[in-house]
Amino acid sequence: MGVSSSQTAAALERTAAIYERVRSVIPAMEWTVFADDVDAILRLKKERKAVILAHNYMRPEIFHGVADMRGDSLALAREAASVDAEVIVMAGVHFMAETAKLLNPSRTVLIPDPQAGCSLAEAVTAEDVRLMRQRYPNTPVVTYVNTSAAVKAESDICCTSGNAKKIVESLGAKQVIMLPDKYLAQNVARETNVKIITWEGRCEVHERFTAADIALFREQNPGIVILAHPECTPEVVAAADYSGSTAGMIDWVGQHKLARAVLLTECSMSDNVAVSYPETSFVRPCQLCPHMKRITLANIRAALETMTHEVTIPDAIIPAARRAVERMIAVK
Repeated sequence: MGVSSSQTAAALERTAAIYERVRSVIPAMEWTVFADDVDAILRLKKERKAVILAHNYMRPEIFHGVADMRGDSLALAREAASVDAEVIVMAGVHFMAETAKLLNPSRTVLIPDPQAGCSLAEAVTAEDVRLMRQRYPNTPVVTYVNTSAAVKAESDICCTSGNAKKIVESLGAKQVIMLPDKYLAQNVARETNVKIITWEGRCEVHERFTAADIALFREQNPGIVILAHPECTPEVVAAADYSGSTAGMIDWVGQHKLARAVLLTECSMSDNVAVSYPETSFVRPCQLCPHMKRITLANIRAALETMTHEVTIPDAIIPAARRAVERMIAVK
């Protein structure tokens, strides 16, 4: 059903305060397209007693427009554990929605597009973990949150890019298996005395960045500060000025009041951070995550209107998978 010009005008008026927050990164003409969906989503959240959790990689009209809770994987896991709502909509990828469901088994968890996956999550299976345990008996398994619930259920504890080193060292073991992200594991290994056995998974976004890219950024932008996600290669991390999770990057930008920066991570994050720190000029190396970009205002609205697509997890794996996530959250 189409939307009349009078409806759009009313939606623009009701969402005017939200647009003021994002006008530096969203042109006014684009907002005329977004306003009806934003307005409808705000209404539907109240009707459904719903909250929207948005990852830092969401586009700004979602991140700053309709989200109730925002952050990286660790922050969203913690928020999901304490959320007070009947319905949780995950504006992120499927493994994030599964994690929210693990921590809120009695609540309805929706993902706007069930095809929003992750190259890391697809790189390892539960059977792979069982085979690794056979090969390395009595070695703890640390699983990145970018994995399926079935893989988490075979693990001892989960980690995020923000707490991976802390998690590895919390186990008190001389060696651990860390999967699936090869580069995150290698970057953690450089910072700890714990021997880390790696897997061959890689993020299809972060693996594209190279040390040559960094050299070019510095040549073309003298004085620029370069921040790299630890899913990048060790060579990229070594050449950057700072490496950390998406939350770590955001905090670093704010604390250091950077004049000019480049974030070596998914493209939309620069727009989201620019809203919070307008004094920083961002050079945008636009590497898009095709999975994150499957989440749109339109399918968030549709999910709330039709109560689809609900995330379910087999009962048999919930206790073990939930335990691995809760053990991660408990590590301070």
